[in-house]
Amino acid sequence: MTISHTEPAFDPRPSMQRVLLACLPGALALLWFNGWGLLLQLLLASASCCACELLTRRLRQQPAPRAEHSLFALPPLAEGSGLVSAVLLALALPSYAPWWLTIASAAFATLFGKSLFGGFGQNPFNPAMLGYAFALVAFPAQMVHWPAQGTGHDLLAGLQQVLGFGSGLVDGWSQATVLDSLKHNNRLTIDELFAQHPAFGGVGGRGVEWVNLAFLAGGLFLLQQKVIRWQAPVGMLGALFVISLLCWNGSGSDSNGSPLLHLFSGASMLGAFFIVTEPVSGADNERSRLYFGIGVGVLTYMIRTWGGYPDGVAFAVLLMNLCVPSLERLTATRGTGAAQ
Repeated sequence: MTISHTEPAFDPRPSMQRVLLACLPGALALLWFNGWGLLLQLLLASASCCACELLTRRLRQQPAPRAEHSLFALPPLAEGSGLVSAVLLALALPSYAPWWLTIASAAFATLFGKSLFGGFGQNPFNPAMLGYAFALVAFPAQMVHWPAQGTGHDLLAGLQQVLGFGSGLVDGWSQATVLDSLKHNNRLTIDELFAQHPAFGGVGGRGVEWVNLAFLAGGLFLLQQKVIRWQAPVGMLGALFVISLLCWNGSGSDSNGSPLLHLFSGASMLGAFFIVTEPVSGADNERSRLYFGIGVGVLTYMIRTWGGYPDGVAFAVLLMNLCVPSLERLTATRGTGAAQ
């Protein structure tokens, strides 16, 4: 049989469009609770990722993609994976992170997360989480400035915060997150934290609960559209629930937090449905995807509880990216043995 070289290859653009659409509920929830800073982060990250991709394409003397083969018929967006990584990175970063941190993180995600390994379809690590981990390690002081409840809806003040104009804004706008407050708490019970700390809401972070529910809704849409498979999200959320239940030591001042707190705080739902399901750096077959998700869930809890960072999704995903070849070999061997 002769293979025609004119047959179209796999077109990732419909999946990219659905992922961007599924991000919309969570992005709107973040915008509602955190203000205009998110839009600034989205613009900065998207422009930086697209610029870096164009630069590497020119350095490699690769032709620019044609409009009919580009996301939304815009050649700078190519197949759309760069824009998706930029959006996920911007959603994960603090809404009022300084402009240079967002640009540096987006550039690192694109250059070291994709371009260094040959571009789209070749990356062994999740680009968005690689950029986020870079920001967390390189600029830890700037990564703790999460907006306090009720701040950030003044566009001019938001521009000043992101672009670095004025002074004294950070102290008035920022507060510790739920996971950070829980990690460093040594005197208040859980009930007292929920009653007194402004970051705590009903079961998790104030506002963050609704953000996680919005990303859950977007994730269910992706499942319904068959853009992602269920194994990795169920593995991650199930493992996070089970280990947090087993390690839950009540409501005292040394409590590690309830399962619901861990599920509806931090980047749990964003990670479960938009990060661990990334097809290139994630696992391939059904069993390995389930193991991959379980590993991310367990590592996320361990880093949150005993590690040096409040939310461990990014590092958990990157560590499990390293394990993907072993997971594939393990599941392939078991599948072969079962078939014999």
